[in-house]
Amino acid sequence: MLKLQNLRAGYGNIIAVDDVSLEVGQGEIVSLIGANGAGKSTVLMTISGVVSCLAGRVLLDDVEIQGLEPDQIVRRGVCQVPEGRHIFPQLTVRENLDMGAFLRRDKKGIRDDIDYVFTLFPILAERRNQDGGTLSGGQQQMLAMSRALMARPSLLLLDEPSMGLAPLMSKQIFKIIKRINADHGTTIFLVEQNANQALHIAHRGYVLENGRIVLAGSGEALLTDPEVQKAYLGI
Repeated sequence: MLKLQNLRAGYGNIIAVDDVSLEVGQGEIVSLIGANGAGKSTVLMTISGVVSCLAGRVLLDDVEIQGLEPDQIVRRGVCQVPEGRHIFPQLTVRENLDMGAFLRRDKKGIRDDIDYVFTLFPILAERRNQDGGTLSGGQQQMLAMSRALMARPSLLLLDEPSMGLAPLMSKQIFKIIKRINADHGTTIFLVEQNANQALHIAHRGYVLENGRIVLAGSGEALLTDPEVQKAYLGI
C-alpha cells in the first residue's frame, strides 16, 4: 500500500532522514522504532505532506503523493494521529469526532463509526459532552485516535501513541491498535519509542538510526535481534 523510495526530508538546511526506503503492505501493522531524534516523526510528517520531500518518492497504491497538500493526502485515505495528540481542547468529545468526519457525507456511516469508537473507548461515550482539554492524557490519546478513525482511513499513521502514558494505559492503547487492525483490516504504520510494545503487535518492523534504516524484519525477529535488545529493549 505504502512505499518510500530513497526518501530525503528535513527542515531548512537540516536533513532529518536520508535515503529511507520501506514498505507497508495492505492490512499490515508495521512499526518504525528508533531513539528520540532519529527522524521517525519526520518520516510520518513527510508521508502526510506536512514536511516537504526533498528527494525520493512516496507512493500510495503505486501512485506518487509527494508534493500533494495534506488535505489531498487525507482525501486519499491517509490519516495521522500526531505526537502530542493535538485534539481541539475547547470542543467536546463529540465535536472532536465530528471534525474527524468533516470530509464525509454519509450520515449513517458516521453514526455507525461513532458507535464503533465508543465501543473501543467506552470512557469517551461517558464523556461525549465534556471538553477535550479537560480529559486526562490517556483519554486525549483515545480521542485523537478516534477522531482519525472517523475519517475511515485505509492507512492510519500513529506517532508515539504511548508517549506520556502510564504503563497500564499504554498497554490498553496497543491492544486497541491491534483490534483496529483486526476489525477492519486498517493498515497501520506505527512510530514508537516503546520498541517492546510496538514490535509485539507488528507484523514487520524497521529500525531508524540517525535518519537511516539500519535493520528490518518481522516483529518477532527484531524482538530477538541482539542489537535491538541491547539498544532498545534493555536486555
